[in-house]
Amino acid sequence: MRTIEALNRGNWANPDVLLVECSDGRRVVVKDYKPRSALVRWTYGRFITRREARAYRLLEGSPAVPTLLGEVDALALVIEYRPGTRMSRDLAGKLPATFMGELRNAVSSMHARGVIHLDLRHRSNVLADASGHPVLIDFASAVFFKPSGIWFRWLGPSLAKVDWGAVRKWEVRVAPATAKPGSSS
Repeated sequence: MRTIEALNRGNWANPDVLLVECSDGRRVVVKDYKPRSALVRWTYGRFITRREARAYRLLEGSPAVPTLLGEVDALALVIEYRPGTRMSRDLAGKLPATFMGELRNAVSSMHARGVIHLDLRHRSNVLADASGHPVLIDFASAVFFKPSGIWFRWLGPSLAKVDWGAVRKWEVRVAPATAKPGSSS
């Protein structure tokens, strides 16, 4: 394996996110807490790595979510590389008319599996791939519940509003023609 590029150098409590080329030529993303302090590695890093892996497993097979390929160790995940463009106002008028509907479907599907992302407002967590389909990444902030459980019924709708607010934000910024009048981000 060979590191091609650092997609994001983490700060004191965030992982390094690396684009890595495997020996077979395939590219993958590695999220790694190893460069962080011992305190972060032994507490927060392990906890978040385990949590994020669980979210990816719950969402396995979702077309908008990259596949978790494995765990290097307790501090690093290997995730399918799904290149794309970060969401921004620059994409207004450039995305297919189907993009927002696909994004809404992806969020609905995620919620149906009991996963609530909580950080879709961040422009780097929603991508538009080369074909104009949404890609959802970075589930470090996600929470998840058993979809039929009492906690999901009790907390799910309130927490899901965070994700739906993010969808609304992107709708207003990149697809204003589909946005309903009188709404704002």
